[in-house]
Amino acid sequence: MIYSHKTISCGELRSSHVGQEVVLNGWVQRRRDHGGLIFVDLRDRSGLVQVVFNAEIDAEAFTKAEELRSEYVIAVKGKVALRPEGTINSALPTGTVEVYATVLEILNEAKTPPIYINDNLDVDETLRLKYRYLDLRRPIMQRNLMLRHRVAKTVRDFLDENGFLEIETPMLTKSTPEGARDFLVPSRVNPGKFFALPQSPQIFKQLLMVSGYERYFQIVRCFRDEDLRADRQPEFTQIDLETSFIDRDTLLSLMEAMMARVFKECLGIELELPFPRMEYSEAMRRFGSDKPDTRFGLELNDLSEVFAESAFKVFATAVATGGMVVGLTVPGCANYTRSQLDELSNLAVIFGAKGLAYVALTNDGPKSPIAKFLSESELQQLVEKSNAKTGDLILLIADKRSVAQTAMGQIRLEFGKRLKLIPDNQFNFLWVINFPLLEFDELEQRFVAVHHPFTSPLPEDLSLLDTAPGEVRANAYDLVLNGVELGGGSMRIFQRSIQEKMFKLLGFSDEEAYEKFGFLMDAFEYGTPPHGGIAFGLDRMVMLLSGSSSIRDVIAFPKTTSAMCLMTGAPSEVAPRQLRELSIKTID
Repeated sequence: MIYSHKTISCGELRSSHVGQEVVLNGWVQRRRDHGGLIFVDLRDRSGLVQVVFNAEIDAEAFTKAEELRSEYVIAVKGKVALRPEGTINSALPTGTVEVYATVLEILNEAKTPPIYINDNLDVDETLRLKYRYLDLRRPIMQRNLMLRHRVAKTVRDFLDENGFLEIETPMLTKSTPEGARDFLVPSRVNPGKFFALPQSPQIFKQLLMVSGYERYFQIVRCFRDEDLRADRQPEFTQIDLETSFIDRDTLLSLMEAMMARVFKECLGIELELPFPRMEYSEAMRRFGSDKPDTRFGLELNDLSEVFAESAFKVFATAVATGGMVVGLTVPGCANYTRSQLDELSNLAVIFGAKGLAYVALTNDGPKSPIAKFLSESELQQLVEKSNAKTGDLILLIADKRSVAQTAMGQIRLEFGKRLKLIPDNQFNFLWVINFPLLEFDELEQRFVAVHHPFTSPLPEDLSLLDTAPGEVRANAYDLVLNGVELGGGSMRIFQRSIQEKMFKLLGFSDEEAYEKFGFLMDAFEYGTPPHGGIAFGLDRMVMLLSGSSSIRDVIAFPKTTSAMCLMTGAPSEVAPRQLRELSIKTID
């Protein structure tokens, strides 16, 4: 049994090993029979090396090699040699050497796989997820998961060096309002009562600050029962941390240093510090997003002044009622066809706007269905404020401020892709700071927390909690990379009186607040330090570092967008006996 005496991994062999006898284990990637010679590409997670079976060197090993097929698991003993001149494979790190086999053990055979084990895979994702254990054999997937390991290890090492303690928090906890829908776990020994799986360790990590641990972190699983998309899963992993006796600037600088370490050690890239910072209001005004992709320009324009007194009532009314007119100047697109413009209008509607207007600056002058409603002066102001020139297309959305900015921000991203304005292999970090603390929910007629109920107001806005809560800014911050929110956090409320005021603003009665969060408010009465923290999405971080388009490509066993595991068949029905034990009855 030579496999237990492995001496080196396949991808580690180099010309320095020539003449050495080695033992390799792995999977057969490919077998080529050239008569008296059989060539086998042997693969393990480190890479691939060519193994040669020569009937003249070892007839028994050669005979066994004739049985080999793709994905057979084998062990090989042999001697490393330089490849003959003209046969070197410069595409492989091991391409200068090959192993002449003297012993072959077939450890397990394999059926023909339903998917190819290579990186150039063109197959429906459902098949990949059903046979995930095969998909994970592909080199690109193994590189992704090895990168994930290196990122997590680098983060752990950095935080350990900076005085953070890794402390686990409960997976079975109390369901609380605000935020996404909880995953519930019935309690068998307490019939009719339920645990919730944590959406984040938020309250527990604050309690650890009350407990005097000062610096906590955890790379932790979190759970949210919400609609899914490419960068969202029902279970995901956070790099979660909390610190006491620290101000925002110090915390952000510490996190920048952590990111710099990750990029240096995992990608060999030196990041320029400090990262730029941008107010939430500026991000929305310029980019129509609280997570702007700053790798390209194409910024939005506030054109409300142009249309405030306009005869074009749709726009004038939007401005008069507190909304705005947002413009986007798209260079060189004045020749867009009617069907292309209709497509853009449909996109605007999908993104929440009522519609999209345009002015095309052609060689024959401005062309637009709304031109007849605009005076010569308004058209001139529009062109000037839009920084537009002949050949450009000016797009316009009039709506509520948040709707107009967000919809045009999405169209900006669409043109960034269409016009190929987004550079590859560029990492643009940005801190977005000073978000609104609260926003008013028109449907429920109450304030809701933009981040969560434990976010502290900016100190200078604290008095506005009593007079103008909708104008209060949060002492909160998000780290954005290439238009993707990597993580977010805030300085926390740490005084009971302010926390109680926050709960009242969110519509909780004193009784409701105490029922849900009484243990936290009680803790605040026993000497709570000022504290703050942040949580980063590990899945998103690795997705961006690896160049993947979906977090499913950096998670070992992800769910589909309908929250199912195609490999195991979860979620599945359970036996009636199990439901009876949990005092649960299903409804058809």
